[in-house]
Amino acid sequence: MCMATKTKKDIEFLCTECGNTTPKWVGKCPFCGAWNTLKEHAVPVADVVATKRGLGGPVHKVVPLKDVATEDTRRLSTANTEFDRVLGGGLAPGSLVLIGGDPGIGKSTLVLTTLATMTAAGVKALYVSGEESACQVKLRSERLNVSGSDMLLLCETSLEKIIQQAEEIKPQVLVIDSIQTVYKGDLPGTPGSATQLRECTLDLMVYAKNSGCITILIGHVTKDGQIAGPRILEHMVDTVVYFEGDRNHQYRLLRTIKNRFGATDEIGVFEMTSHGLESVPNPSKVFLQEGVPPTPGSVVCCTLEGSRALLFETQALVSQTNFAVPQRVAAGIDPKRLTIILALLEKFGNVTIGPADVFASIAGGMKVTDASSDLALALAIASNHLGIPLGRQTIAIGELGLSGEVRSVALLDQRLKEAHRLGMVEAVVPATGKLPENFDGMHIVRVHSLSEAVSWLMDKK
Repeated sequence: MCMATKTKKDIEFLCTECGNTTPKWVGKCPFCGAWNTLKEHAVPVADVVATKRGLGGPVHKVVPLKDVATEDTRRLSTANTEFDRVLGGGLAPGSLVLIGGDPGIGKSTLVLTTLATMTAAGVKALYVSGEESACQVKLRSERLNVSGSDMLLLCETSLEKIIQQAEEIKPQVLVIDSIQTVYKGDLPGTPGSATQLRECTLDLMVYAKNSGCITILIGHVTKDGQIAGPRILEHMVDTVVYFEGDRNHQYRLLRTIKNRFGATDEIGVFEMTSHGLESVPNPSKVFLQEGVPPTPGSVVCCTLEGSRALLFETQALVSQTNFAVPQRVAAGIDPKRLTIILALLEKFGNVTIGPADVFASIAGGMKVTDASSDLALALAIASNHLGIPLGRQTIAIGELGLSGEVRSVALLDQRLKEAHRLGMVEAVVPATGKLPENFDGMHIVRVHSLSEAVSWLMDKK
């Protein structure tokens, strides 16, 4: 008898408190923390499961790479320029997209308005709501002025029923809101548990690849900023995008973490209005405050987010402390990077900040990891400490080495062109590497070291 036709049993341990399973017995449940609640549980795995997941399908032949024919992968536009940018130019057929973010930040709002716009353009879309009733979705659509859309709506949490309806309707775009509410009836555990999340996502992935339907999963984010559930979800999907920013803030950022159909680290900037999330045509102006006189401790810098050059404002505050240990607080900046820059200022810039509190942040709620912002942060700290303001039309770009040198950065020309387009008239850049050409009406200051940059700052006094 063929081994593939036999039904085998896998042994798992089921927690009687939370319903989650683990592959081996442990004294304490790793999910709910209860002691001595894991019981041995036999899980039958039948042939139909293997066949459904493609294990019992036809055997594919080995072919040379040069003979593989590429299929037409024309993307489906969402009619939202910022959303298309984050996705790499639109939604790819058969792709599985995971959208994460804090509760109330705008995940469902963005998806609902996008589906309504795509439906108006003739795209068949199915919105599956597992958290809200049909009446609640209708009320939210009225607030967003999309209640007259022909978008299809299904309020269901059973995965088997969802896939059955999708196979009958054959939508081009399927949205699951949210993946934590979907469950399979033949699996143990409650919706949102590790087993349910993994198996439901796997079945949705198989459905998306076999049917070519674009499937979008909405996932909640935990307190530490990770998508709730196992991190394996990020490896199973094709694209992972996160919402960043404060839910009470006017502007929201949508950042690409993973994309098999485009570049990563792309961002989209949206503005929350009464009609939902709207694209921001010029994101750099969002993070730059205009019409305000220069103040010590504020320096403009430029970072690259994917293919986009984005200007932002680095702010620093240095004040005397009343405590034995001074504080080092960073918002939107790596705290370890802040500590290194403070050490470089004391060692090579002759700026003594040891007994003072230092607070540094990126205006507008951005998170910057680009090392090219080192010089701007160092000048912002020195500017506030020395009481020397820098003009609002001055930009600083450069990476700082541990020897106090200002190192070159990638694509400096592109950064300066964006700064010049937004009215910057002066730029402090590294003197090493490929030096950019002078722009009309823009003065370029080249510095070799941090000490030169601080000396240039002090000449402004």
